[in-house]
Amino acid sequence: MSTISHEPVQRSAGRRWADLLPREMWASLAIAVMWLSVLFTAIFGKDILSTTAGGSSSSVPSAIVVAFFAFFGTWVVARHGFRRDAGE
Repeated sequence: MSTISHEPVQRSAGRRWADLLPREMWASLAIAVMWLSVLFTAIFGKDILSTTAGGSSSSVPSAIVVAFFAFFGTWVVARHGFRRDAGE
């Protein structure tokens, strides 16, 4: 019985950092950072104050605005980052 040895695997000389980590990991990291920014804005951020000429005022936490944009950012990143292409 004989065996056939395979040729040695040729590795490229310059491996990039992006080649080592999959696309899903980067998408997850981006989503986590977006929601961490919402958390820190909720804890340390100021309120959005609105005062009318009549003297009435209202305040809205700034984290609500940041969360609104983080929601849509999460949607876009998840759609493109976790998408399965036909070739995969």
